[in-house]
Amino acid sequence: MPEISFDDFLKLDIRAGTVTRAEPYPEARVPAIKLWVDFGPEIGEKKSSAQITAHYTPGALVGKQVMAVVNFPPRQIGRFMSEVLVLGVHDASGGVILVQPSLPAPDGARLS
Repeated sequence: MPEISFDDFLKLDIRAGTVTRAEPYPEARVPAIKLWVDFGPEIGEKKSSAQITAHYTPGALVGKQVMAVVNFPPRQIGRFMSEVLVLGVHDASGGVILVQPSLPAPDGARLS
C-alpha cells in the first residue's frame, strides 16, 4: 500500500453507530446482511450491506455498535443502496470480524 499523509487520513469520516435493524440479503452475489445503523442526530440512520455472515446473524447484530466510514458515496449492491462502509478485519479463515468500540460510545462519535 502506498503511504498517505495524515491529511489524507483526516478525509475519512469514521463514526460509531448502533445497528437498529438487520436482515439477511440472500440476493447478494456473496452472502451478506443488510444493516440499518443509527449514527445519532447529526448523521441519522444509514444503510449498509456487509459480508459478515461467517460470524454474525441478523438477530445477533441488533443493538451492537459498529464503526463505519460515513462519507463515501452511496453504492448500489444489487437492489440495495449501501450508504456507509461498515469496517471489519478478516480472521484466519477469511470471515469478517466487525470493528467495534471496546466500551459504549455515543452514536455518531468520530474516530480520533
